[in-house]
Amino acid sequence: MIVKRILDEQYLTLPEVKEILADVSKQKTEEELQYELKRALDHVNTFAKLDVAESRALVNELTDLKKMKEEIAIRIADITPLSKNELRSIYAKERFTLTEDELEEILDIVAHHF
Repeated sequence: MIVKRILDEQYLTLPEVKEILADVSKQKTEEELQYELKRALDHVNTFAKLDVAESRALVNELTDLKKMKEEIAIRIADITPLSKNELRSIYAKERFTLTEDELEEILDIVAHHF
C-alpha cells in the first residue's frame, strides 16, 4: 500500500491500539492475517495492562500536570511505572529532571488508576 500523505496523526495508548487491532482482525480470517498484524496483536495482548477508558483517563489526568507532554503521558500509561527509577527512565531523554515531589505525584496518579 502506498501512502501519499498523512491526513491526521494522534498518539494512542496500547489499550486503544488493542481495540483497533481487534476490530481489524475480526474482519479477516486467521489465514488472511499478515505476520505483522499477528505480531502486533500478540504485543498489545501481552503488554496492555489497563482498559481503554482507564488508560485515557490516566493520560488526561497526567497531561494536566506541568512538565508533562502528551507523548510522555501515553508512555507512562503504557508502562505504568511503579517506582521512581522506572519513572526517571521514561524522562531520561528530556532536558529537565523531576523533583521528588513531582515523581511522587505522578506515581500516586498511576497507582490510583492501576
